[in-house]
Amino acid sequence: MKNHISSWRSFCRDWNALTFYQRFESGVAFALTFLVMLVVSVALFRLFVGVIGGLVFDALNPLDHEIFQQVFGEIMTLLIALEFNHTLQYVVTREQSVIQTKVVLLIAMLALARKFIVLDLSKTSADVLLALAAATLVLGVTYWLVRERDDRLLEINRSISKPENS
Repeated sequence: MKNHISSWRSFCRDWNALTFYQRFESGVAFALTFLVMLVVSVALFRLFVGVIGGLVFDALNPLDHEIFQQVFGEIMTLLIALEFNHTLQYVVTREQSVIQTKVVLLIAMLALARKFIVLDLSKTSADVLLALAAATLVLGVTYWLVRERDDRLLEINRSISKPENS
C-alpha cells in the first residue's frame, strides 16, 4: 500500500513534466483502471451473492461438476480482470510507459487456462481442442522467447555496468 501511495505522489509531482501525449495516455489508463475496477466490483458482488445464496438455500451443489466449472470460471475471470487492472496501474503511475508484452502474454495464458476450466469436453470437438492446444503452445513459446530476450538484455546491462577488476 505504501508503494502505491508513494507512486501516486511521485506521479502527481511529475505531472507538469509530462508531455501532452503522456498526460493523455495516463488519463486513458486511469479511466480504464476505474472502469475495470467497477466491473470487477459488480462481478465480485454478483459472484458472492450467487454462491452464498445458492449455498444457503441449497440450490447450489459445489460438488456438481458444471456448477464447479461455472464458479471457478467466474473466479478466473475476476483474476484476469485484476491482473489487467494491475498492469494499467503501471501506465497510470508512469512506472512503465506501455503495457509490457510479457504481461499481455500471461493474461492471454490465464484466459486460456480459464477456457480449459470451463470447457465441457463432452460437447467440444477435437478441432476446438486442437486449436486451443495450439494457441496455448504458441503463447507459451512466445512468452519463453520474450523472457529469454529480456534475460539476455538484463545480463548484458549488468555486465556493462559492472566495474572491471583491473
